Amino acid sequence: MPKPKNHYTCTACGHEAAKWFGQCPGCGEWNTLEETALPVSTTKRTSSAAAGAFRKAMRLHEISSVGEVRYSTGLGELDRVLGGGLVRGSLVLLSGDPGIGKSTLLLQICSTMGESLEILYVSGEESAHQLKLRAARLGVASPALSVLCETDAQDIAETMRTVGARHDVPLLVLIDSIQTMQIAEIASAPGSVTQVRECTNLFLRTAKALDIPVILVGHVNKDGNIAGPKVLEHVVDAVLYFEGERHLSYRILRAVKNRYGSTNEIGVFEMGDAGLEEVENPSEMLLSGRSEGASGACVACVLEGSRPLLAEVQALVSETGYGNPRRQVSGFDAGRMNMLLAVLEKRAGRYFGNMDAYLNVAGGLKLDEPACDLPVALALASGLADKPIAADALAFGEIGLGGELRAVHACEQRLREAARLGFGRCVIPRHNYSKLAKTDYGDLIVLPARNIVEAIRLLGL
Repeated sequence: MPKPKNHYTCTACGHEAAKWFGQCPGCGEWNTLEETALPVSTTKRTSSAAAGAFRKAMRLHEISSVGEVRYSTGLGELDRVLGGGLVRGSLVLLSGDPGIGKSTLLLQICSTMGESLEILYVSGEESAHQLKLRAARLGVASPALSVLCETDAQDIAETMRTVGARHDVPLLVLIDSIQTMQIAEIASAPGSVTQVRECTNLFLRTAKALDIPVILVGHVNKDGNIAGPKVLEHVVDAVLYFEGERHLSYRILRAVKNRYGSTNEIGVFEMGDAGLEEVENPSEMLLSGRSEGASGACVACVLEGSRPLLAEVQALVSETGYGNPRRQVSGFDAGRMNMLLAVLEKRAGRYFGNMDAYLNVAGGLKLDEPACDLPVALALASGLADKPIAADALAFGEIGLGGELRAVHACEQRLREAARLGFGRCVIPRHNYSKLAKTDYGDLIVLPARNIVEAIRLLGL
């Protein structure tokens, strides 16, 4: 057998090179090229012309436009993120931190989807006995669920073909996880760039050929990114991230790529003793346990896809005991907070130069929308003045470097959500107010403001 040829593959982008470089020629990252080995094929490839395997090009109008078939997972929050359900023939990558609940989520959907689909659960990390114990704890006892403890990707693909041909009902395949899979002909360890890429391509071809949905579980590295080559995310049809703090019970499922739906939707779950439970009203969850009469707290309204969410922004401002004041942020961009502090000092006359400033978003939610600027600034101003903002007040709007309030999108959706939850006052940019439709928001009073100074005055700070 010919000796395998050594080459180098970038762990960040998957670029291949014949020799080692300190800096990857493909993505520019440093020290990411790792040596791998690929076997040399002992047989010559048969030409497509000789085999008569030419594919005929088709006109666009000749291609069928029949809509895709979707399967409901039984979890409304997961269906929302997927764009309405799991598409037949799709390859979905589910990733998240260890212990966040990826395997739990897969087992839970087996109960509902097992009523209409044959399910093959492939585990490369747990034994069949361990899976049985976890399924019993979660109350999963579907007769259509088959378990395969295997790490050879070629054997798994053959099993998929066999099981799919044996049953009359469609097949769903769950693979936990892609980093444990390997192809025996490739001379590298499981989890390497080459193994992950080739195994994913094999499962992709099998899923498309058999027209069955496949869900892959992916590990993350210490930076929070999906382990393996970046090309892995390009190959699959959808990439879902499971987020949340391990010491908090709430989990957020977010789509960062979806060929069959929006990438702006999120699903909210709560981890309990019986597994993951859907949170149908995340705003009430995020606002639960608010302290009455405490300074430095303001409610923000953010838009995640088509869903408005209300969350509490908390700020603590106190005199520093050190030479340099401390700035600590959780759930918000630290650079953005420093910019807002500078705007408050320059445009609103609120001095933070000798003050420590701590900012936190309650509930573990991460706010990255420009509409969160105003509630963050108001929370900081409230903490500095030590005056509480009314419990029935909220705000949203983007702040410019001149202190002006800029308009944000979906203003009416945010106001309707605030009115539904019983809020009495909402501060918004004046430009949004001028374009509001004549809609009844119940007892909610909309307060327009041109700049941060007016917003602070409207709330009595």
